[in-house]
Amino acid sequence: MILRNLSIHGTEGKKTIYIRHGRITSVTEVNDPVYKQNDETLIDFDDAIAFPGFINSHDHLDFNLFPQLRNGTYKNYRDWGHDIHQQNKNVIDEVLKIPQDLRIRWGLYKNLLNGVTTVVNHGKKIPVPTDLINVLQPASLHSPAFEKNWKWKLNSPLYKSPIAMHIGEGTDTIAKREIDEVIRWKFRRKKIVAVHGVAMSEEQADSFYGLVWCPASNYFLLDQTADIEKLKNRTNIVFGTDSTLTASWNLWEHIRKAKESGINERELLSMLTSNPARLWGLNETGEIVEGKNADITVLRKRESFYDLIPDDILLVLNKGKVKLFDETMAVQMEDFIKNDFSLVIINSRVKYIKGDLSKLVQRIKEYYSKFEFCLSET
Repeated sequence: MILRNLSIHGTEGKKTIYIRHGRITSVTEVNDPVYKQNDETLIDFDDAIAFPGFINSHDHLDFNLFPQLRNGTYKNYRDWGHDIHQQNKNVIDEVLKIPQDLRIRWGLYKNLLNGVTTVVNHGKKIPVPTDLINVLQPASLHSPAFEKNWKWKLNSPLYKSPIAMHIGEGTDTIAKREIDEVIRWKFRRKKIVAVHGVAMSEEQADSFYGLVWCPASNYFLLDQTADIEKLKNRTNIVFGTDSTLTASWNLWEHIRKAKESGINERELLSMLTSNPARLWGLNETGEIVEGKNADITVLRKRESFYDLIPDDILLVLNKGKVKLFDETMAVQMEDFIKNDFSLVIINSRVKYIKGDLSKLVQRIKEYYSKFEFCLSET
């Protein structure tokens, strides 16, 4: 495949990207001659920009059919967890009746519809299909409050680094002391990636290999998020969405929340691409350069990255394979339309997406008739 007449974020001028066998083989100037082999698809763009496929560093793939649940603002995740299981038990039970494989499949689509090509799933390892996007499932301990025997597990040789753990998700002294407790009980030289870390101080951040920042989820539950401006110089910061229990499906709503914290566009994009590639050891993705996997998300150009919305996605490639494309590209993508793609409408824009999304929605509704989503399936 050859992608021509594209801007690549962070570079000057228009480019042509050559992709063979799932990898980027070269990136050239758009005015250079195009060398096309007989079996290659040439795709021309107009006023479009390419990004490395986004890496969502925190999700629970089987929890994305839940509505956002809260009954106020909380001081920590413990209070929230106890509260929703008391006051929203009926909703939780209804969603959990949906078979896990359907919930996981929907979680994958949620990410793909946002241009995510790699998602990090936290929690117990679950069977995940590999036909849509990349899924990483690192060693994971839920949290000091809800993980049994976490002190032993944290230091056990059975749990390999990096270990992801919800830590400091709160605004009170309990949340801050929880971080100190984890630091105190880390005897081995394990790399711990803290998820949320709202209560984390600069000094505490020094003890962690990384921090997954989830501003939309934090503001929803706690009306506060981690002080990333201070923490970014003390540990590796990457970006996560969390599940729809606490945040919108729309990645750009999260991104605009992040902007409110003063993070600039370059830093935020690094948290979605190159930073998590290094943090999670994903050495073959995170950049659009020769030799890397062709994990690429192409969007219409807007004045700012913060102005983008899922409607603007034109093309998503995962290891060089087409997973989603916009209706405006249908003529150039005719061969793909015939090959296991279905239609989805996002705010009146038609997208072609890998697999039968409409059938998935129908199956979900068989178990959960109240299921609604801000997409229209055809």
